[in-house]
Amino acid sequence: MLHALQVFTTVIVGVMVGVEFCVAVFVNAIMNALPGDNGQLGRSHGGRLLGAVMPFWYFTSLGLAAIWAVATWGEQGSALVVTAVGLLVVSVLMSVLVLVPINNRGKTWTPENRPADWEQQTRRWDRYHYLRVAVIVGAFAFLLVSARGRLMDALPEGGAMLAVEAA
Repeated sequence: MLHALQVFTTVIVGVMVGVEFCVAVFVNAIMNALPGDNGQLGRSHGGRLLGAVMPFWYFTSLGLAAIWAVATWGEQGSALVVTAVGLLVVSVLMSVLVLVPINNRGKTWTPENRPADWEQQTRRWDRYHYLRVAVIVGAFAFLLVSARGRLMDALPEGGAMLAVEAA
């Protein structure tokens, strides 16, 4: 059961990291290159769509990692999981305190009602988002290293192929 939790948690966090990395590196660059007001309209739509999904994803990731940390407390690799949980807490705090307030404003903007400093607010969101991506990449890496160590320890002498052949 613990191995299933580790794999499930790692996949959930990993996919979340992939989505956030994609937004930071590709989606925002695409939006910034669109002509006229299309980029701002796209960001507003993205803010509404991802703003509805990502809170659940972040809290689910944090909850699963916390369960993993409690389940393996004091065992080999548990410090890595606790560190990952700490980084996920930092990412949630960054979201709630900085990124969500900007997103909540930005998702309502249209070319007619956006504030004069909308581009400055968008750049601020981007900078904090890059930092948040780095934080969750770190959390993901710690989870991967811990999971790999625990899964490798579970294999019989001779490795994975021996386990497959035995089955």
